[in-house]
Amino acid sequence: MADRILVVEDEALVQDMIRLNLEHAGYQVEGASSAEEAWQILALRPADLLVLDRMLPGMEGVELARRLRNQGNGTPILLLTARADTQAKVEGLDAGADDYLAKPFAMPELIARVRALLRRQTSARANPNSREIRLGPWYANLDTREALTNEGRVTLTEKECGLLAWFVAHEGALFDRVEILENVWGMDSFPTARTVDNYVLRLRKLFEPDPDEPRYFLTVRGRGYRFVRE
Repeated sequence: MADRILVVEDEALVQDMIRLNLEHAGYQVEGASSAEEAWQILALRPADLLVLDRMLPGMEGVELARRLRNQGNGTPILLLTARADTQAKVEGLDAGADDYLAKPFAMPELIARVRALLRRQTSARANPNSREIRLGPWYANLDTREALTNEGRVTLTEKECGLLAWFVAHEGALFDRVEILENVWGMDSFPTARTVDNYVLRLRKLFEPDPDEPRYFLTVRGRGYRFVRE
C-alpha cells in the first residue's frame, strides 16, 4: 500500500501543486487548509508523513507540530517555511519538525526529502528488536522510536531518538553543545546551543524520575552534558 501523506497548506494553488506531484510519485495524498483541519483528519486517519506549512491561518504549523509531539505522535514532519532565517528553522526543529524546506522550493527537492523521511521511518519499523535502552522503569527502542515514559507510551521524534542514541553510545563522556550539534543535527541544519538544551529538557521530562534533579542526563556547568545510567 502506498504511503499516506497529509499536505497542510492554506494556499490552494500550492497545495494542489504539491498534491499532484506527490500523487504522480506514487503516494496517497490528502490535503488540509488549516492546522485545525489537519488535527481533525489525523485523529481519524493517521498519516505516514506530514508536509506542513509554517504560516497558516489560526493555529500556526509550528504549534501543530508541537501539539502532535506533546501528544506522543511521532509522524515525520517536513516543515515548509517562507522564512529562511536561522531562528525560524530553529523554532521549527525545536517544535518537533524532522526537516524543513524554504519557499520557494523546487518540487524534485521536496519529493527527495519526502522519500528520505519515509525511508528512515520504514527502516526503523523493519528492525523492531535491534536496540533498546532501559532507564529505571522506562525504556526506548532506538530503531522503532517507540518508548515507555513518564508520559506513557510515546513515539520519539527523530532528533529526540538521535540525541538519546548519541548519549547511550558515549555513556560517561562529556560533550559541549557544539559537539552534540555537529554529531546529532549536522551543521547544515542551523540549530543553536539552545536547541540542545531544549531537547535535553525533553529527554529529562520523559525519562527522569525527577526532571528537576536529573540522574541520567547531567549538566556539567559551563562545559556541557554527560549521560550516565547510574
